[in-house]
Amino acid sequence: MNTHDLTAFIAVVDAGSIVQAANRLHLTQPAVTRRVQSLEALLGVELLDRQSKPLRPSSAGREVYAKGRQLLRAESELMAAVNPAVEPEGELRLGMAPYLADMMLATPVDRLREAFPRLALRIQTSWSPTLTASLEGDQLDAAVVGYANGATPPASFIATSLASQPIRIVAAPSLGLPAKLDVRGLAGFSWVLSQSGCGMRSALRSALGIAGIPFDVTVEATGSELQLSLVARGAGLGMVTAELLERSAYRHRLKVLTVADFRPEIVAWLVHRPLPPRLVAPVALLLEELQKLPMARPAKKRRA
Repeated sequence: MNTHDLTAFIAVVDAGSIVQAANRLHLTQPAVTRRVQSLEALLGVELLDRQSKPLRPSSAGREVYAKGRQLLRAESELMAAVNPAVEPEGELRLGMAPYLADMMLATPVDRLREAFPRLALRIQTSWSPTLTASLEGDQLDAAVVGYANGATPPASFIATSLASQPIRIVAAPSLGLPAKLDVRGLAGFSWVLSQSGCGMRSALRSALGIAGIPFDVTVEATGSELQLSLVARGAGLGMVTAELLERSAYRHRLKVLTVADFRPEIVAWLVHRPLPPRLVAPVALLLEELQKLPMARPAKKRRA
């Protein structure tokens, strides 16, 4: 089947006349007529009720019109999937760790929507291990994940480091902790932290375990502002990146603790598998916008 013939027939149905269809397609009227007649000859049925004004499809023509639109849409999607010169459409499935979404996501998403209006963004927030598993299972196309204390993404991913953030230990001044101490000085205090899977929580648990200190989480909560509000009210000690602490409405009600033998940092990475051609430009733009953010650092790209 010649898709040009199908395109001409659909244009005639949409316009209601050969003349208008020819104008839309920048063809002559005889050329449009020949294309419709060629499609009718191939299918062995009349597709138009030529007695009606405006032109309407026959009963068979209505079926061909509906199926034909699906076929042309599928052709367009196929071309976009394999040809990076075609405007991307479909979905970009993006994952982001919650604390990174708070710091990094708004402006890059706006730029993606402006540059690729036919591309639907599907954004999932979860902890880095979950996002990594989703990438490996082909449930995400790309993700921004965080790894603490020198850990790096799996070697099977194409990974670009984005930003390094020091992690601050914070407490309510009412707890009476000194501003400078070591890990053992944290013994006896409970914590307000994110759920299991958070890289900062894993780094803390490891440090306390090495020092032989019980790891006691009194409140699990999602969202840095909620956690810091609880810490400010004396519910327990907390951990937060320096960037989010600086932005927090509770920063003046918190005491930052310098722990001599525990100074973790967390590094953000953009990770993905080899991309289909239609997503190469959107993910490249996402990386470009992420690297413009104030907390970004010179990128280190590691190919799978």
